[in-house]
Amino acid sequence: MGKALSMDLRERAMSRLSAGESVRQVALALDVAPSSVVKWSQRLRETGSCAPAGTGGHPPRKIVGSHEVWLLERIKEPFTLRGLVVELAERGLKVDYRTVWTFVHRTGYSFKKNPTRRGAEPPRREPPPCTLETASGPDRPAQAGLY
Repeated sequence: MGKALSMDLRERAMSRLSAGESVRQVALALDVAPSSVVKWSQRLRETGSCAPAGTGGHPPRKIVGSHEVWLLERIKEPFTLRGLVVELAERGLKVDYRTVWTFVHRTGYSFKKNPTRRGAEPPRREPPPCTLETASGPDRPAQAGLY
């Protein structure tokens, strides 16, 4: 993302605009885009200043207040993330799967794999190989060597 243009340039553009020049004339004279001059003039009318707005930052969290307290109590019992999304929607808070996952992950919960959940494991098509003793049997002696 580009850097905001200087206040000096913005103020010169606004003074030329208020003197009666058109947006395109001001933009051509100051070597800026006409859309920038329009946006600066709109900002001047709305806020009284053509200064750039703040940039960056993080969006505020959506699960706050009573919803946060409820969700902290709710996740003490077994849950699914999609189920929590539905339950929050029923309580009046519309959030997506990722928002709920972020909240739950931030509280320290995580999915742990365990041996009973054998995910993508190849099927066993053949019996495990047997040892020489079981192949020869108790009544047959094991062969001594190879030819």
